[in-house]
Amino acid sequence: MKTYSIAQLALRNGQDKEDIWVAFQGIIYDVKKSRLWRDGKHYEHWAGQDLTQELEDAPHTDKVFERFEVVGHLIKNEE
Repeated sequence: MKTYSIAQLALRNGQDKEDIWVAFQGIIYDVKKSRLWRDGKHYEHWAGQDLTQELEDAPHTDKVFERFEVVGHLIKNEE
């Protein structure tokens, strides 16, 4: 599976490119097909970011990510 840096993920925010990706627990998901992520925004959250810490405040569990396609792995330290 491909790996992407934080900087590469940030470009997939629905603004800079057509891709709309988010990361959760080191996995990157394509959320473009979700009507809830139109234009790269979901309530007060933005695509192109690691949402692992944000899930604590969400009204849903991590099971929500099961409906999205896995794009790759997030590498936090750029080498």
